[in-house]
Amino acid sequence: MSLGDDHESSGGYGGTGQTRTRLPDSGDAFGDPRRRSSSRSLVTVVGVVVLLIAAIAFANRGDGDTSSSTDSSSGKPGTSATAPSGKQPVKSKTGDIATGYAHTEQGAQSAATNYGIALGSADMYNLDKRHAIVNTVYAPDVAAAQLPEFDQVYSRESFLEKIGLTKDGAAPSGQTFVSRVVPVGTKVTSYNNSTASVALWYTSLFGLSGEGSKNPVTESWYTTTYQLKWVDGDWKVTGFTQKDGPVPVGRDQRASTAEDMSKAVEEYGGFTYAR
Repeated sequence: MSLGDDHESSGGYGGTGQTRTRLPDSGDAFGDPRRRSSSRSLVTVVGVVVLLIAAIAFANRGDGDTSSSTDSSSGKPGTSATAPSGKQPVKSKTGDIATGYAHTEQGAQSAATNYGIALGSADMYNLDKRHAIVNTVYAPDVAAAQLPEFDQVYSRESFLEKIGLTKDGAAPSGQTFVSRVVPVGTKVTSYNNSTASVALWYTSLFGLSGEGSKNPVTESWYTTTYQLKWVDGDWKVTGFTQKDGPVPVGRDQRASTAEDMSKAVEEYGGFTYAR
């Protein structure tokens, strides 16, 4: 979760070190177009295509057999750390937030991810929605203590004015407020039967889109480590710490217009995540 102060201080990312791929000139992709390809080359290309189709079909099998990708002795995914993995996502919700996680390391990772999305959303700037989020993701005793602190921060007029919102936490007329957490990955840093610590690496979109915005939507990268506790059959947050990065090298892509950004935010809904 990141408050506006953090986002405001974040700049763009770019500069040197980008890797560019040189596309072949027209006619160079498969040799001089004036020369006729040999039958041998054609057979090779067809063979590669067939292999790709077979690989994709194998990867997308829906037979539910996970025995080949799971270490039976540890219950952990046997694939590489960057590969999507895990069991059936949760099916229950409290309001708009997924709840009812498995009492496992994967369940703790799912909880931290979905809770991080909720805590980093634009709904935190609305009083009623903020209370619903905090009461859902935090352990009951912690929520009672945290709510006054959250209210103090998110309703402070100087803070809201600084990030371009009205005193009610709304975007000015003609503009759209964007605050989204987009998870990249998670890591369990400690785990036992009653508590867990999960680091969530994510990119965050934050700002105002629309004509005349003085705080355009920017991208930032953070890692937030959530302390979780098993309470009444579910994982709940008891605390968190946050640090910048890891931050990838930015590409030299042109920023979208305010109109395109507003349209994208309105048309593309966010996600909940579960491993």
